[in-house]
Amino acid sequence: MTTSTDRNQQFYQLDKLIKDIGFGMLTTVDEDGSLHSRPMFVNNEIDFEGVLWFFTDARSHKVLEIQHRQQVNVSFSSLEKQQYISISGTAQLVTDHNKLQQLWQPELQTWFPKGLEEPDIALLKVNINKADYWDNRSSSQPQKII
Repeated sequence: MTTSTDRNQQFYQLDKLIKDIGFGMLTTVDEDGSLHSRPMFVNNEIDFEGVLWFFTDARSHKVLEIQHRQQVNVSFSSLEKQQYISISGTAQLVTDHNKLQQLWQPELQTWFPKGLEEPDIALLKVNINKADYWDNRSSSQPQKII
């Protein structure tokens, strides 16, 4: 049985792996069952509850896909470090203005020129269920983090 301390350590380890990567590929499931991936700017760090946060437009197609099927995958890769991470979880839309303010970063201005005043600005909350990674030292088998 995994204790909360063990789980926190797992999330900390995962956070260290993705911290310098900056972008992840978020994969959702479309209405016809096909997979759809797009790059997403990683916002801040993984919290101790095991959540990844992404800013988004609430009207985007990925939000519609998530409303139908919450299962998502986020993958990260660092060619320099030869690290590859795959995170599975469930996603939901969050429109809480306080949370938006808490997580806002100046880098997001590129996609949201009006900042927090941008119409339909929202967050995708990805609750992490499982995470695996590969690096240049490991074999073809993934190392389970969570």
